[in-house]
Amino acid sequence: MIRVLLVDDQPLIRSGFRALLDLEDDIEVVAEAADGGEGVELARKHLPDVALVDIQMPTVDGIEATRRIAADPELAGVHVVILTNYSFDEYVFHSLRAGAAGFLVKDVMPEDFLHAVRVAARGEALLAPSITRRLIDRYVSRPVPAGTDAVLRDLTGREREAVVLVAQGLSNDEIADRMVISPLTAKTHVNRAMTKLGARDRAQLVVFAYESGLVAPHGS
Repeated sequence: MIRVLLVDDQPLIRSGFRALLDLEDDIEVVAEAADGGEGVELARKHLPDVALVDIQMPTVDGIEATRRIAADPELAGVHVVILTNYSFDEYVFHSLRAGAAGFLVKDVMPEDFLHAVRVAARGEALLAPSITRRLIDRYVSRPVPAGTDAVLRDLTGREREAVVLVAQGLSNDEIADRMVISPLTAKTHVNRAMTKLGARDRAQLVVFAYESGLVAPHGS
């Protein structure tokens, strides 16, 4: 059973999402919150698999709520999905840096919404390739942060290759096919890279890959 927390200051939005989720046999809405601060407290209380968090809320917004969840070791299993009214806005990159697993536009089709919840529950990133390219072009085409080379040196050659493929939006099975290894080995390379880079999930791994220069915005 996938446990979901809804955090949005608009009751109608929460009701709509809950109505969709309640129809699914493998998904349970465990709590609702109208503010980011309340959402963090409910996350600590219920330990959901997925927290659907509105990006713009009064008092404590979605980015700050995401940051608090990501910083709490007891909430390591909570995958935050940011909800936004736009396909891309200035807050998306900051939410990923804060620890979000990805984001969804609120007018998403119901079947895509349900699929996204299940993908997030598995710990996979919710980043469509087209959105990733726009994110990279806007925010990551800048000087590589100091100390990045030293961090990259900690990765093995195969781990670097796996990170590049994650940044291209490939799943573990697709990475396995590309690298001619088993899916389990592909998952191991990805997980070890995440540990070495301090990435909470695959979404942060994507951000690091581009931000570090491991993957170029307009090339491989």
